[in-house]
Formats: sequence, structure tokens, C-alpha cells
Amino acid sequence: MNIAIRNGRVIDPANNLDQITDLFISDGKIAAIGQPPAEFMADQEIDASNLVVSPGLIDLCANLREPGYSRKGTIASETAAAAAGGITTLCMPPMTKPIADNTAVIDLIEDLAKQAGNARVLPIGALTQELKGEQLSPMYGLSKAGCIGFTNAREPIHSSLTLSRCLEYAATHDLLVIFQPQDADLAAGGTMHDDTTCTRLGLSGIPESAETIEVARCLLLIEQTGVKAHFGQLSCERSVKMVMDARARGLRVTADIAIQNLLLTDENVSGFDPNFHLIPPLRSQLDRAGLRHALVADGFQAICSDHQPHELAAKQAPFAATEPGMTGLETLLSLSLMLVQQELISLPQMLAKLTSGPASVLNLDLGTLTPGSTADICIFDPQQDWVLTTENRRSAGANTPFMGFPLKGVVRYTLLEGNVVFQQ
Repeated sequence: MNIAIRNGRVIDPANNLDQITDLFISDGKIAAIGQPPAEFMADQEIDASNLVVSPGLIDLCANLREPGYSRKGTIASETAAAAAGGITTLCMPPMTKPIADNTAVIDLIEDLAKQAGNARVLPIGALTQELKGEQLSPMYGLSKAGCIGFTNAREPIHSSLTLSRCLEYAATHDLLVIFQPQDADLAAGGTMHDDTTCTRLGLSGIPESAETIEVARCLLLIEQTGVKAHFGQLSCERSVKMVMDARARGLRVTADIAIQNLLLTDENVSGFDPNFHLIPPLRSQLDRAGLRHALVADGFQAICSDHQPHELAAKQAPFAATEPGMTGLETLLSLSLMLVQQELISLPQMLAKLTSGPASVLNLDLGTLTPGSTADICIFDPQQDWVLTTENRRSAGANTPFMGFPLKGVVRYTLLEGNVVFQQ
């Protein structure tokens, strides 16, 4: 199918392109920008006047809950939410039931994603068997089955020797290892950032050292083994500074941050709203300022949603007894646009953190509008107002503090491999 997208503001951070022009798609690929290819006949024309045309967004951390937790969400429901949010590629952590530590689970995830047809789902395999932190998973076989990287999520690997063996094996096969750093002992029982707000509310805290100590341990072992590594959803200024220093020394390390940690702080927890119960927790205003500075200084290669949908019951309890996490696929673009509205970064810089940045972390030929590349495209109105409600949401989860909150930035079309998978 041939599609012509006319008169849009085409922004492609990978090629430093930002101009009002036409874009042409043929057979699922970008055919040309500006002038149509010879003998090009459009089967469909999209008028993108006053709209932004960008590569489809790439989310490095989205829990889709299937298999095993379909009461919270399914691959079909959550990829539909992703398409509505302009997201064409999702990285799915291994916390399914059964755990994604064998090829049968990976095959099932890929089959369900293909059936749904809303977004590209890239499974992240378990670093250790059943995420128990004891035996290595069959990483090489899992990578051949389609795993984009490997993680133990927030499950501890207490033995540094075991972790070292995992990293050595991954380095041998040039596999990406993803850390969600948290010292389990220091974080045990904690529900929010350990500071004055936490003390005033009488809740158990998670100190910054729970993250920074684990980041330091991981960096030392990365240096020892030479593995390619990525730190997901960092929440402390000191953590990202350590990663930036390591990269400056030549280590192959990257990092991302969940959008909520750039916008909110621990003071938002004051009303005991369980939608603010997040792991990693919302940190102090000082930390948020440091994280925002690191974003501008290219300390983070990507912004992600850290999407964690929950059923109603999971959030209907006293704050400390609720399950942590918030749904974020449908709001990722709008919340990221707040950084542009606050004049922290420009629109092309923001889009880089959602397209070419995460693509470079994964070493994939995505997140670009280069002619010949896959036609994953997001067309959106950055100025249009909208509100997420329980009625118009597509995710199975309604657990977000931004429900009913006025937002800007409405996705009009999402194209996956040249096919329209969402249209407003």
C-alpha cells in the first residue's frame, strides 16, 4: 500500500530533520521525503497540516501482563493503548507467569503480539532462571527466539559471583543486559522515598543508597566483564552521574528514566493517593532537578513509560498495602511534551528520547524516517487538549495520577510497518 502524508512538520531526530514537507510510504518502508518517487501513486493520502510527523515511539519498559496476569491487562489491550499513544515498539520485561526464561513463553508472547497487530513487542528475557538469582537462564537460545536483552528486573542477585558469571556469558555473545538497580535489603518494606515527607506520613522509606549502591556494584562488574549494559528507570541524580562517568571512561553503558520521575516528587504522595505508589519511588525536588539536568546533558538516552497496569483491587487498600506502578502508554507522549512546554528541552530533543535514542540503546534500525527504513510513524497535534478518562482509555489499567488531568498532545494516526493501526 502506498501512502502520502502531506504538509506535516516532519521531525526525524536521527537525521536532524525538522521541516514542513511531504512523506511517502511504499510497501511498509519510507519511500521518500519531499518529492515522491518516480511513478508513485498514493492509495491513501493523509493531510498532516499543523501536525507533527515523527518516527513511531519506542518504549523501553512496558509490562503487558500476559501470560499470567490477564486480570491486569493483555497484550491485545495494552498494545492497543500503545498504538493510541503513538508507540510502535515496546520492550516487555520478563515478569510474566510463567517467567520469560524459556523459548515457549517467548514464542507465546510473540504470537499474541502478532495476533493483536497493534505494536511491535520485543520480549526481554530473564537473566536468571525464574528470576531467582541463582542459575543462568539459556540466554543465547532466548536471544535467537527474539529476546532483545536480559534482566533480572528488581529481583535480587545476592551473589556478585553469580552476577559476574551472567555478565561474562552475555558479553561472550554480545547480548544486552538491562539493570533496574535496587538493593533488596535496603529497599525491603519501603513504599516511598526516604525523606521528611516519608517520616511525616509514617511510611517506610526507600533510601537513595538502595539504588546507588547497586548501580556502583553493577558498574564495577560491567567494567570487569566488558558487557553491553543499560540502566532502566533510574530515580537518583547520583545514579545517572555514575553512569555518565562510566560512559566517559569508555564503558558501553546507557540509561533511561521513567517520565513520572522527571515531573513528580515525593511531595505528591502527601495525600496517600496509591497511584503515587511507585517503584522506583518519586524522589526529592533536588533529585528531580538533578535528573532534569542530566536529561539536558544527554545523561539519559531515552524516556520510557514504565507501564504497569493494575486491576482496581490492586490499588484499593491503604497506601503501603497497594501494588506499586502506574499505567503510562497513552500518556507518555503528552507527559513528555510537558518538558517542551516547560522549556526544558526542544520538541526535536524530546522526540529523540522517544525514537532514535531508545533505538540506539537496542541497536535497532528503527526510530528514524530515513528512506528505506521501516515505516513506523506517529502523527500528532502537539497543541490539542485532551483528558484521559476511564471511558476513553484503552489500557486495562486505570491506575494513573493523571486520570482526569488536562493534557496536551493528541495522536491522530499511528502507522506500524506502513499500516494504519490507530486513527483518531
